Amino acid sequence: MVNSIIKNDKKFYSKLFAIGLPIAFQNLITSALNMIDVFMISSLGVTAVAAVGGANKLYFLLNLFLFGTSSGTGIFSAQYWGKKDVKNIKRILGICLIISVSGGALFSIAAIFFPNFIMHIFSTDREVIIEGVKYLRIIGFSYCFTAISFAYIFVLRGMNQVKIPMMITVISICINTFLNWVLIYGNLGVEPLGVKGAAIATLIARTVECSLLITSVYVLKLPIAGKVKELFDISKSFVSKYLYTVAPVMCNEIMWSLGVATYSFVYGRMGEDVMATMTLNQTIEQLFMVLFFGMSSACAVILGNEIGNNKIERAFKYSKKFIKITVITAVCISLLIIGTSGFVVSLFDDLTDVVRYNSRLCLIVFGLFVPFKSLNLILVVGVLRSGGDTRFTMLLDMGGVWLIGVPLAFISGLALKLDIQFVYACILSEEFFKMTFALKRMYSKKWLNNLV
Repeated sequence: MVNSIIKNDKKFYSKLFAIGLPIAFQNLITSALNMIDVFMISSLGVTAVAAVGGANKLYFLLNLFLFGTSSGTGIFSAQYWGKKDVKNIKRILGICLIISVSGGALFSIAAIFFPNFIMHIFSTDREVIIEGVKYLRIIGFSYCFTAISFAYIFVLRGMNQVKIPMMITVISICINTFLNWVLIYGNLGVEPLGVKGAAIATLIARTVECSLLITSVYVLKLPIAGKVKELFDISKSFVSKYLYTVAPVMCNEIMWSLGVATYSFVYGRMGEDVMATMTLNQTIEQLFMVLFFGMSSACAVILGNEIGNNKIERAFKYSKKFIKITVITAVCISLLIIGTSGFVVSLFDDLTDVVRYNSRLCLIVFGLFVPFKSLNLILVVGVLRSGGDTRFTMLLDMGGVWLIGVPLAFISGLALKLDIQFVYACILSEEFFKMTFALKRMYSKKWLNNLV
């Protein structure tokens, strides 16, 4: 009976497209214009690319901390929305704002007051460090605005409100790109600022994004447009319940991000060309992964809504449907990446032949691992977390990075001194490990927990 409902379930697909496509489009625009940013900065040379890439590792750590906090909050937001409990969604938003802004403030202090220390972690090249310090001292002022934006975006997603954040993000990124063109190169009569110009452009864009989000929530009178008292009407028991589920997600993202930062440490010790290669590649890779980011977010919301509404069996059936869709899509994306790798890298003709050659080989390696990487994204972020199974996902992610990825990075990159494409393949091999255990957990149904 349930199978026949699922096979003919127009509601599932309409919700998938209504939530997934705007998020995927939002990520597509973000990734595409991030690639344009790298393209603009690449005209300043390999040193500038490596410097901005190294400096942005701190933002990458912040991004994952905020993703952990906000996606954990999104679990509750989706389930509370499933039972139409707006009052507690406002409280969830309040807790998320407190934690996110506090974390953003700490990262700001690190970027503004200790930029030399930060850059020395990711590079040993003096010129790279000097340029990176210039970037960090400016970009650090944007971190708290980013923290607020994350909180609102993820809570709105849990309530199936995805179009407004998408439009605001697109506006913000367009502003960022335009200001990059003006400030990096010195167009429209402005003095060319190089790397500092890129930082100023990003600071302005993130400030605008945060302001537009908050304004939209209150002007449009969205359900989470609460008074300060409503947002922070939080009891000790409510916070404990929140942290029991969200704390493992935060720990997960922090430890995973530290592992990824360790990869960057290895890349930095392998030389400026390798650092520039991976900065370029990570930007391109995000572009190819946008569809899966959208699908994982839609998966978390759809399953969370169903679980919060006590439709447990339907949630499990939907999870299997998401897996099938992901596998088919991932194989197609994998072939696309491998087939277009040479063309994509050739667009960055200001970079050295070595960087472009390395980038193409690393893209091919990435393409081979896309099916496993995308499946893990859907399983961990979309399926398992939607039911609050955050402790298992924490152990899974931490085990993959710290027991497999990091040791292999040091052995292959620093001990054996292999070429970057082989080092990258060793690092990505952790995806096999994670996929095996994540699939087993999904079919056990132990993740299906109604938290609200």
